[in-house]
Amino acid sequence: MSSNDTRPIAGVFPVLPTPFAADKQSDRAALQVLVRYLLRCGVDGMTFPGVASEVSELTEDERLSLTQLVLLEVAGRVPVVVGVSSNKPAVTIALAKAAADIGAAAVMVAAPAAFTTAAAQVSHFTALAAAVPGLPIMLQNVPPPVGAGLAPEVVAEILHAVPAIRYVKEETLPSGQRLSVIRQLAPGSLVGVLGGAGGRYITDELRRGAIGTMPAIELAEVHVALFKAHRAGEAARARQLFTRMLPILNIQAVFRWALTKYVLHRRGLISDTSQRIAGPRLDVLDQQDVEAFLVDIHDLLLPQAALDQCHSAPGSGFEGGER
Repeated sequence: MSSNDTRPIAGVFPVLPTPFAADKQSDRAALQVLVRYLLRCGVDGMTFPGVASEVSELTEDERLSLTQLVLLEVAGRVPVVVGVSSNKPAVTIALAKAAADIGAAAVMVAAPAAFTTAAAQVSHFTALAAAVPGLPIMLQNVPPPVGAGLAPEVVAEILHAVPAIRYVKEETLPSGQRLSVIRQLAPGSLVGVLGGAGGRYITDELRRGAIGTMPAIELAEVHVALFKAHRAGEAARARQLFTRMLPILNIQAVFRWALTKYVLHRRGLISDTSQRIAGPRLDVLDQQDVEAFLVDIHDLLLPQAALDQCHSAPGSGFEGGER
């Protein structure tokens, strides 16, 4: 698994959460189930770990072992983007080298909040590129305090200086306008810009030329259907799907990891909703809202029988989804 995946990063690349058991230990079997769910949904690829993975609460050893588990479960069926961000540059480089060794398609790195000038960012990404020659880098422009929340002109300056950065994940708002500026100013070495932020601005991002999206995973099959409509030029269908998802995406904006894990639990994909990261939890009325909204989009979701099959190892009837 040492050769890198050279397929382009485009389309739907959901960010896997990290399932935890009640004792807050990572649940490796549940993570495998979630990988199978994404494959069955027909995603173009997947991402791990990221903000949606509670990456700030994972040890370096956990990041490495769980990432390897994801790549083994994927078994080359789709590209995997590996998040290697850290507030310690040496750790970022070590994680990137490990990702290269196990077959990552690209590494995703948040522009560090600690580096307040374009020159400092260029130095950071130049060192990273030298450490993993040939491996595409995705600059994740996430707002503070997680990232630097760079102005699009600064992102473009970094792209010109570090051609190994082939992708940008733009999550600083307004993401659509920033995406337009980055695309206008970027060098030819940039393959494209992807959206994030839970997929809450996906229709605007696609109209402005985004090549993909990296949402959380709880409605992956709907994101896949939306992107399929976009690729077919069916803008009205894409807007319709987005509108139907929006009530749950709105709740996800507030509750983040708690919403994702609650939906995955209700859908029978994980048995425990424990999270390590601090954040608001859904109360009974919030849960009732989510239940009602899931009923509203039931026809867009994979049937329960298909979800149940995700608990079986590949080779026992699981063949993955269609794109």
